[in-house]
Formats: sequence, structure tokens, C-alpha cells
Amino acid sequence: MNNTTNKVKIMTTAALLGAVGILIPIISPIKFILEPASFTLASHVPIIIAMFISPAVAAFVSLAASIGFLIYGFPTVVVFRALTHIVFAVVGAFILKKNGNILNSYKTAIPFVLLISIIHAVCEVIVSTIFYFNGQSSNGFLTMIIGLVGVGTLIHSSIDFIIAVLVWVPLQKVVSLPVSTKIKLGVAKNI
Repeated sequence: MNNTTNKVKIMTTAALLGAVGILIPIISPIKFILEPASFTLASHVPIIIAMFISPAVAAFVSLAASIGFLIYGFPTVVVFRALTHIVFAVVGAFILKKNGNILNSYKTAIPFVLLISIIHAVCEVIVSTIFYFNGQSSNGFLTMIIGLVGVGTLIHSSIDFIIAVLVWVPLQKVVSLPVSTKIKLGVAKNI
């Protein structure tokens, strides 16, 4: 396959993942919003799949997905939290680009998922803290910001990572793209 064909496939895949990222917050039947916290099932899945492809795709899909939160009319703090996804997505994509086999062993996959989830949670806590101290939230800091946003994001991110792996494993068999990471089927079966 030539370079131009690969670029077109990557751009098309990025656009499709971006569209799914926009649609999930709009059509998801499972949404929980208690400002500044919010949880939308599988909202990170397109972003995480984009991480498996490349840093550029991860950045694009992260930005596109945040548009879905804006379109749907989520609270401003939630939209800004969604914008921070670019940080964990790009960091994760660069790590996967340097070590494409990191997800093929539990010994390396679990620390990677925890690292990405912690980066994700810290970024969202920072945004929520800014809104909290600007008087946008009157609920308790420890309960809302550290508990629901911080710990909640850590759990939500980890669950969405597992969902992304379960979606990616069969997709990587039918999608012929140059990607940063390939996940062996045996690892995904054990999740």
C-alpha cells in the first residue's frame, strides 16, 4: 500500500472516530451529570482507539469528541473537562508509538492504563478545581472534585479502556492501517 492510500485511510478513520466521539454524548442512554462531575458510558472509547493509531489521530478525535459535549449542551465545566482529553490521549499515543507491545502483557498494560487514567483524572480535577474556586460549584471540594471527578474519572477511564480494547481487537483484523499498537487476541480474551 502506498503512502497516499495510508494517509487517506488514517484521515477517514480519524473522521469516523471523531464522528462517533461527537455522537456518544448526544445519543448515549447512560448519562450521569452532577456538576461538575459527569459520566457518559463509552465516551472515551473513540479517543482511546485513536491512541492506538497515532498521536495526531488521538489529538483530532479528542478535540472532535469535546464538540459533542458542547452540542448536547453539557455544562461548561464538563465541556472544558472534555477538552482536557487531548492531554491523556496524546501522552498515551506517544507512549504506544514508542512501545507498541505495551498492551500485550498484563505486566505492562495495567501500569499503562493506570498512568493514562491518572493523567486523565488529574487534568479533569484541575479544570473542575478552577470552576470550583471561581464559584461555579457550591458542593464540597473533597466529595465532588476529588471523589466524583477524580476517583470517578479514574474508574470511568479504566472501564472505557477495557471497552476500547475489546472493540479494537476484532477491528484491527479488518482495518488495514499503519498503527502504533497491535493487541494480541490472547490478552483481550482474558480481560
